Amino acid sequence: MIDMDKAIATAVKTGKVTLGTSFALQNAKTGKAKLIILAANCPRTTRENMEYYSKLSKVPLIIYKGTSMDLAALCGKSFPVSALSIREPGDSEILRVTESVEPEESSGGNE
Repeated sequence: MIDMDKAIATAVKTGKVTLGTSFALQNAKTGKAKLIILAANCPRTTRENMEYYSKLSKVPLIIYKGTSMDLAALCGKSFPVSALSIREPGDSEILRVTESVEPEESSGGNE
């Protein structure tokens, strides 16, 4: 299992990451992001729009378990971060999370 917090922090430090819902929505529409992460307390309309456009462009979307302040702390920012787009993961293994998340249709579990 990948440590999500460590993977996000590494991606922010070593990869190409954009912060903010506007950039995330734009990246979801154009398919330029490899992964989009939303905070758990992201506004519902923003979350619905992000889910819709990421599904259209086949960009994986993950809902982070923490709040926007928790996500900001991982990114080393002093302002809330509701969304972040990962365009290049850098040294992070964050994209490996999507390998286990994507096949939602199958209900088989790994034991």
